[in-house]
Amino acid sequence: MTSAEKLVVARQLARLGVDVIEAGFPASSPDDLDAVRSIAIEVGNPPEGEGVHVPVICGLSRCNRRDIDAAWEAVRHARRPRIHTFIATSEIHMQHKLRKTPEQVVAIAKEMVAYARSLGCPDVEFSPEDAGRSNREFLYHILEEVIKAGATTLNIPDTVGYTLPYEFGKLIADIKANTPGIENAIISTHCQNDLGLATANTLAGARAGARQLEVTINGIGERAGNASLEEVVMAIKCRGELLDGLYMGINSQHITMTSKMVQEHSGLHVQPHKAIVGANAFAHESGIHQDGMLKYKGTYEIISPDDIGLTRANEFGIVLGKLSGRHAVRSKLVELGYEISDKEFEDFFKRYKEVAEKKKRVTDEDIEALLSDEIFQPKVIWSLADVQATCGTLGLSTATVKLIAPDGEEKIACSVGTGPVDAAYKAIDQIIQIPTVLREYGMTSVTEGIDAIATTRVVVTGDVTNNSKHALTGHSFNRSFSGSGAAMDIVVSSVRAYLSALNKMCSFAGAAKASSEVPESASVQSTE
Repeated sequence: MTSAEKLVVARQLARLGVDVIEAGFPASSPDDLDAVRSIAIEVGNPPEGEGVHVPVICGLSRCNRRDIDAAWEAVRHARRPRIHTFIATSEIHMQHKLRKTPEQVVAIAKEMVAYARSLGCPDVEFSPEDAGRSNREFLYHILEEVIKAGATTLNIPDTVGYTLPYEFGKLIADIKANTPGIENAIISTHCQNDLGLATANTLAGARAGARQLEVTINGIGERAGNASLEEVVMAIKCRGELLDGLYMGINSQHITMTSKMVQEHSGLHVQPHKAIVGANAFAHESGIHQDGMLKYKGTYEIISPDDIGLTRANEFGIVLGKLSGRHAVRSKLVELGYEISDKEFEDFFKRYKEVAEKKKRVTDEDIEALLSDEIFQPKVIWSLADVQATCGTLGLSTATVKLIAPDGEEKIACSVGTGPVDAAYKAIDQIIQIPTVLREYGMTSVTEGIDAIATTRVVVTGDVTNNSKHALTGHSFNRSFSGSGAAMDIVVSSVRAYLSALNKMCSFAGAAKASSEVPESASVQSTE
């Protein structure tokens, strides 16, 4: 995600009511540092007032001074800043990755936690990476030492998703019972989903005494992902009586919107059968199920769609078409849970009218596809004016594309390709002239029927300035940029998606260039 997109998502997480937003890994790149700093300044300092939610803004760091300095520079502007530092503690990690003795690891952990506190950060979280496979006695020892050094939260990661629920629950219980000074810290969970057990392990950890649960929207994350916020939240809400009365302050009615936002900005769409937020999560196709639902919804629904902010199209009286005016369309958006500005609405309404002229009835799914294509798009650098394509068996596929440059100038290019989309992408490449590799391309139909809107998702990599480093390994890597587009014409949909990804790439390249031109001293200058 770009810095601007991260800020938008952070605002939504604050509306959702999360207690801590781990906003990024500031040492990984200047762009990440700027993104976390922006979130700390804006989302970490909401207007004061009674009942105003102030989330903790956290920056991730390895156990070294450079990372911790970057994290503190990014989060210190928040009203409630936190530094989260980690080092591996399992034998396999210490021996083969760190190549350090257990004594050296303890010394580093103590020193770095103390260093983070010495910078003025009152809230320091420590993670013993791969805790699930660490020696218990060593784990108790290193946690005791970092508590003495000033750690306020102890995050226990099942880094490789290896443990079973009863194992992870016992791990949390054992840490709570055997770590001296544990009463001075909060125990947290961080569960990966390699065996599909992240949510189950998280709930087991909560029942055993953890009071912070690290989760992600839609369960996104490294490899098979992390524990899913929506699954954990709704499990606690639905079965809290079996979890010793545990509760959380999440406003679950913002779950659906947050899920959609993360899908669009990250380019990581959830599978239809994904629990809670999947397209089929509240669909009932079996005749037996439908019969029960018609008689009493509780027969097959353990939670209501309304609980997560999801609406059913057939429960509303408004049916949109080409004669629908602004008021009716705006009312439909409110019913669907969208809050957008007047400018965003006018841009959306123009697109809506274009579709409504061609379709007899515009469904809720059409509305959401068009809305995503308008309000979840990156900053516009290059915009589409026109595209014309020809294809078939009688000759080469060709495409003519007209783009509007950042300075407002119109630029036109023509190209041939193996198909109309290939030809259009090559024409765009001629205009923008950034070496790009298309990594993924996918298209889906929003609704049934020949007149359905097509949504396209692409992932590209390109030759742009890249100083990004992986949080765990420290190795540089090439960033990928996703883009999405929607239109009734599949070529137009494809072009919109490609431009969306390229705009992200251009925005990142510009931010990286700007950061590299700022003097080193200026990057750590206080703005207070």
